[in-house]
Amino acid sequence: MRPMDSPTSISATFDRRAWPMDGRLDYWQAPDRWPLRRYRLGDGTRGRMLLLNGRGDMIEKYLEVIQHWAGRGWAVTAFDWRGQGGSGRLTEDSMTGHIEDFGQWIADLDAFAAEWRAEGNGPTAMVAHSMGGHLMLRALAEGMAAPDAAVAVAPMLGVHSAPLPRWLAVGIAELMCRLGFAGRQAWTQQEESERQKQMRRKRLTHDPARYADELWWRDHSREIALGPPSWNWVRQALASTRALEENDALDRLAVPLLILAARDDALVSTSVIRRIAARIPHAELHVYGSEAAHEILRELDPVRLDALARIDAFLDENAR
Repeated sequence: MRPMDSPTSISATFDRRAWPMDGRLDYWQAPDRWPLRRYRLGDGTRGRMLLLNGRGDMIEKYLEVIQHWAGRGWAVTAFDWRGQGGSGRLTEDSMTGHIEDFGQWIADLDAFAAEWRAEGNGPTAMVAHSMGGHLMLRALAEGMAAPDAAVAVAPMLGVHSAPLPRWLAVGIAELMCRLGFAGRQAWTQQEESERQKQMRRKRLTHDPARYADELWWRDHSREIALGPPSWNWVRQALASTRALEENDALDRLAVPLLILAARDDALVSTSVIRRIAARIPHAELHVYGSEAAHEILRELDPVRLDALARIDAFLDENAR
């Protein structure tokens, strides 16, 4: 697939630190009554899109791309996963990203997507980043009804555990959980450390302005801020990614799938992404070089606009 001409950047006119005036922010209740914060924007003349964010993310980080797709006629729906963003917390420490079982997120996604799918007709698409990409593919492999087309951006199909070998990372996570630290942060993150902020920024994006937007939202809406994951999240992530790779249902997925990845991604394993992409019958893979870090949709414009062009061309071809 050759991407179309790059879309025009809206960054000069779009305020990334404000909610668009015509969007709807509310809460959706999961079957167990847990409230998930939801945002909707767009008239849906092109179709309906479900946007799934990553670990530690919040809707605010994706307002720019939500606006882009709404401007192309998609009715875009996004939500914060249980336990992060504006969807509450699962431990007493509000800065710890925790989950007891990734299966809970799969159940939330199954229920949310079923209701989203029933809201209207026309083409449907799912676009998922990082952990959201893992959960989307796992849910599809486990039987969730597929959209007309799906996009996974830097999907967490394998956790980048270097310099530790994977077997050692698994052993440490298992041990820490057995010792009673399952709900504790797996590493420390000093909020005021400029050095840590810069190290984190380099792992996520080459764009200091978009990274500063995330910090602005975190500082101005402390209830959505989140820090490192818990030891149980680490254990679950390692187990769930391995189980997904071993699931032969991936070999039979029928949904048209575009995967965008970064060769030098420091958070997820690009080698695992390559292996899994090769197995999925209708998957297309594009891997960026050193110009891209993990957050491809929040990169500098040469990468970000190229990614949007590839996604738009793919959806125009497959979600009609």
